[in-house]
Amino acid sequence: MKLPSPAKLNLFLHITAQREDGYHNLQTVFQFIDLCDQLEFKLTHDGDIRLAPEIPDLPCEQNLIYKAAKLLQAYRQAPTSGIKITLEKQLPMGGGIGGGSSNAATTLLALNTLWNCQLSLEELAKIGLTLGADVPVFVMGFAAFAEGVGEQLLPVEPDTPYYLLVKPNCHVSTAQIFTDKYLTRDTPPIKISHALTLDGHNDCLEVVKKHNPEVNEAFSWLQQHGNVKLTGTGACLFMALPSRAEAERLKLMVPDKWQAWVCKGCNRSPAHKALDQWIEHNRGV
Repeated sequence: MKLPSPAKLNLFLHITAQREDGYHNLQTVFQFIDLCDQLEFKLTHDGDIRLAPEIPDLPCEQNLIYKAAKLLQAYRQAPTSGIKITLEKQLPMGGGIGGGSSNAATTLLALNTLWNCQLSLEELAKIGLTLGADVPVFVMGFAAFAEGVGEQLLPVEPDTPYYLLVKPNCHVSTAQIFTDKYLTRDTPPIKISHALTLDGHNDCLEVVKKHNPEVNEAFSWLQQHGNVKLTGTGACLFMALPSRAEAERLKLMVPDKWQAWVCKGCNRSPAHKALDQWIEHNRGV
């Protein structure tokens, strides 16, 4: 089985309170984009979990893909069923587009099928939440208005424009952003009915720009060409454009020192679409 592992954008990110446990309550709209890693899963008969290729400075046991697979081992129907997982990495790390969380969710979805675990999406999302706050939205597979730490999800249908996605040459520390004393933590909550009509902001933007001059520079450059936003805690910036041609035209102007992609918004996860096609193809085989 080979499945895409898509990125996400936060169309806005409001932090409404800091919780006693140190985490933050937030409101956001998650939307997928068609920029994806690829994960290939091959069943083995030795009961082991193997990942390829090795990622520098990331031990296998700390990889979210491995952790996700390990969590599902207890539910597999055949105790000797193992898995070899091969990752083709396209998504930049430290960009705020959820690459690691998406990889974990795609692993949960794939192994739930291949190992015949028979868990519901809600059960998989609950397992995924132990790996990270963004994992549940990738497991559920629909664009969502999210609250809590990002795990309380309600389906929404935002517009699906083409986006220019730009990553400055830096890696943003999420922990550094969320512990900064100047981070806004008291944005008034909004209702879901307003989530798609308000031009929401990202409360992390000013703190990210303060700590990361590269993001500040890229934001200022993009701002000359339209309404630019930060996704998650960064470093990626994005801009909705009316057509692929417009997005491609602007991409050609992006300075070479930054990575840039043209992608399309998706209200259903490409991973779910591909999994449905695989199940349909293999039904009765």
